[in-house]
Amino acid sequence: METLIQARLDKLSPASLKPYKSLSNEELSARIEAVRKEFGPRLLILGHHYQQDEVIAHSDLRGDSYQLSQLAAASSDCRYIVFCGVHFMAETADILANRPEKVAERKGERVKVVLPDLGAGCSMADMAAIDQVEAAWKDLGEVIDTNDITPVTYINSAASLKAFCGRHGGIVCTSSNARAVLEWAYKRTSRVFFFPDQHLGRNTALQMGITNDQMPVWDPYEPELGGNSEDAIRRSKVVLWKGHCSVHQMFKAEHVALFRKHHPGIKILVHPECPQEVNDIADISGSTSKIIDVVEKAAPGTKWAIGTELHLVNRLKHEHPEQEIHFLSPVVCMCATMYRIDLAHLCWSLERLAAGEPVNIIEVDEQTKTESLVALARMLEVK
Repeated sequence: METLIQARLDKLSPASLKPYKSLSNEELSARIEAVRKEFGPRLLILGHHYQQDEVIAHSDLRGDSYQLSQLAAASSDCRYIVFCGVHFMAETADILANRPEKVAERKGERVKVVLPDLGAGCSMADMAAIDQVEAAWKDLGEVIDTNDITPVTYINSAASLKAFCGRHGGIVCTSSNARAVLEWAYKRTSRVFFFPDQHLGRNTALQMGITNDQMPVWDPYEPELGGNSEDAIRRSKVVLWKGHCSVHQMFKAEHVALFRKHHPGIKILVHPECPQEVNDIADISGSTSKIIDVVEKAAPGTKWAIGTELHLVNRLKHEHPEQEIHFLSPVVCMCATMYRIDLAHLCWSLERLAAGEPVNIIEVDEQTKTESLVALARMLEVK
């Protein structure tokens, strides 16, 4: 199966990319920097925390997906964004950078958003397709009043799902503000429909006193009510989508036990996309930004086992030699789709941009953009 998927993805790479694959990292880096110098502040290269170190080295801004999009959109000089991340991140950048008021400030000029490799997707985001979510919403409406349920989509989702939430009184959340978003939702309705990541939804709701028997999981491939009984849906406080992050799903409770056994005094730091069995027994659970902040503020000699993407953990280990940092799994867990963006793709996409022949432009249609902004605006109002 992996070979077939790889073959399909390889078809996305045009012939003009092939010569770049034979260049050394040194030459690619020099050519990337030449384009950056040519464009100056008109170009922003955004690097998500999970990117490879050699790609991050060329980024103007480093952060998580929403933070990067916000920072880029706030720039008055930026006219081109090259997003070293995955597809939904580039969509969010297009939505925020090309808001009507921002386009008006630029006298009608749009910011072009480029994704260096169109094969850089997100397995979690792909687990919830818009037609599946709309079908689930219709089925839920046959059992409960959908006017009494708030749809909440994680920022790690397609623009079409953000637009769905915009249309139905819903909202977007990040891993940093998920609890505040759920509290906002419960002031309006008695239930939440949370997608696409079940673990973030469950871990957040558990902290609020909601129990697992109040959180049925909706499987879009089950023919009847996502595999649930009508009674389970009626008793629900949160209907969770059966989706997950392929990286964070890999961490297990036994990994935590092994580190605590062999490294006395070690602290376990995990992302809330990890399964409940891991999140419940960790010392600290938090977003990517929180993980970085906790490590940066920790005292020398602190020992950590960190449950998140491998590139980020290795970067923290390199940047903080005064601490002892381990990856919380014996199995290599990296974001394989994020890893597709390398120096060759970055250089190729930048030089096509410089030649006036941009490739891999990500542009969200106007209706989807407008409805997505409604849900994103609600998120920004949450304190």
